[in-house]
Amino acid sequence: MKIALAQINPTVGDVVGNSEKIIARIEEARSLGVSLVVFPELAVSGYPPRDLLLKPRFVRANVEAVQRIAQACTEVAALVGFVEPSSERFGRRLRNAAAYCRDGKVEHVRYKCLLPTYDVFDEQRYFEPGPEVALIEHEGAAIGVSICEDLWNDEQLIGRRLYPRDPIGQMAAAGAKLLVNMSASPFERGKHAFRVKLFGKQAERHGLPILVANQVGGNDELVFDGASTAIDARGDLVAQAKAFEEDLLVVDVDVSGQGVSLPPGRVEPYPQGIAGIHDALVLGTRDYVRKCGFKKVVLGLSGGIDSAVTAAIAVAALGPDAVTGIAMPSRYSSDHSQSDAEVLARRLGITFKSIPIEPMHQAFEVHLQPHFEGRPLDITEENLQARVRGVLLMALSNKFGSLLLTTGNKSELAVGYCTLYGDMCGGLAVISDVPKTSVYALARYINERGGAEMIPASTITKVPSAELRPDQTDQDSLPSYDVLDAILERYVTDENSMDEMVAAGLDADAVEKVVRLIDLNEYKRKQAALGLKVTSRAFGVGRRMPIAARFRYQ
Repeated sequence: MKIALAQINPTVGDVVGNSEKIIARIEEARSLGVSLVVFPELAVSGYPPRDLLLKPRFVRANVEAVQRIAQACTEVAALVGFVEPSSERFGRRLRNAAAYCRDGKVEHVRYKCLLPTYDVFDEQRYFEPGPEVALIEHEGAAIGVSICEDLWNDEQLIGRRLYPRDPIGQMAAAGAKLLVNMSASPFERGKHAFRVKLFGKQAERHGLPILVANQVGGNDELVFDGASTAIDARGDLVAQAKAFEEDLLVVDVDVSGQGVSLPPGRVEPYPQGIAGIHDALVLGTRDYVRKCGFKKVVLGLSGGIDSAVTAAIAVAALGPDAVTGIAMPSRYSSDHSQSDAEVLARRLGITFKSIPIEPMHQAFEVHLQPHFEGRPLDITEENLQARVRGVLLMALSNKFGSLLLTTGNKSELAVGYCTLYGDMCGGLAVISDVPKTSVYALARYINERGGAEMIPASTITKVPSAELRPDQTDQDSLPSYDVLDAILERYVTDENSMDEMVAAGLDADAVEKVVRLIDLNEYKRKQAALGLKVTSRAFGVGRRMPIAARFRYQ
């Protein structure tokens, strides 16, 4: 028989649109002679629906949609992820569920057993875990149906099991011949290789093939990379869908009296390293802009590498006609910054405008001078320039209905090297989870991928500077970015103490300075634009640090 993994890009809350997408895939699968089509986790509602789940009307609409989807299941069956109200008199009111639809009706419903509450996940806020597992029978094969996290409870690879239950082991013990997982697993750097290894170990341990249908697309800060997979009973990858785009992966399944086997099928390549980060940012930008109802974006072009990379990603996501770059030179802006911004805009094919800020900056200084009398120039005057630029960009965003993209990277956001209500203004922070050293790698990759110098070489090689005072460079007040990023990775991602970082060979003074800045600037990050998550620990919903706190982590 043929089983299709329907890797779709749902929009959270768009029950009608998602249902139409699901039905269209069911009809396509039927035309290909598919017996069963598997959709991702919560495909009807989109993942993650968050507090939409607290709205009874939304839950009802999603249940009604499943009934309509079931009616389309003639001559083909489907496993569809949705939200089901719990019939129990205790516990949470909802369950993360999978409907097995066949012959025009919902024949069985299975539930997610393991509910993650770490990083960006908070499923115990909404869902009651499923009861004991039960198999479904399809075309003579006993199938164990699991949902995302149910497959991720492997102490051999994870190091410490998070849950006492083992749904996959229970399904194997109950006599499953095939394991099917409906997933919404977000992208992060290096995660896909670990996923394939994890799934392979589970398949090998139980001697059962595993099919995983993963969601694709961007929903707020999360980007889902798809790459749905088929793993044979030996733990080998035998089929893989496309990454970062919708796909329908059809797997030929051999069913015999002894069990189920998966012959080799289509294996699409997965973009590795910086290529995967690039593709995730492009998809996340495209979906955030379009799903929020925008058609165009605007951003400031400083001539620096961060705004250049952000602009290039926006062009890849939306096309050059949808992108406007604004240069806003000040008295401290170098000639090469203005020229680099113009060259970049021309090579990318985007609209370019220049609005000098000197008259506005000077007006602020004149009006504030009596109130600042007797005090020396300091960061206040530097921030005025950033805030003038923020006002101009927001005005253009408002007037033309364009989404303003912020251009700050993770390293700057970590240590507060950014200005509230200035360069932090905007609706989407495209590279806010990309460390500065990776921004350089992205710039080089963009040029290599395009087969031309889209980002000027001078932008990549120049010394980084905010250009808010004469002869300023970032390293006047910060360690070199390779050192800063090494500390950032260890402190934020690995939760190392300062003593551990120094013992690992990092400079003690640099460690103390960077850690202090990271802790002090939590208040800025709480007010930052939503950013796309591409690392294992991003600033945002997955890192919930207090602001009014006092703890020195030695």
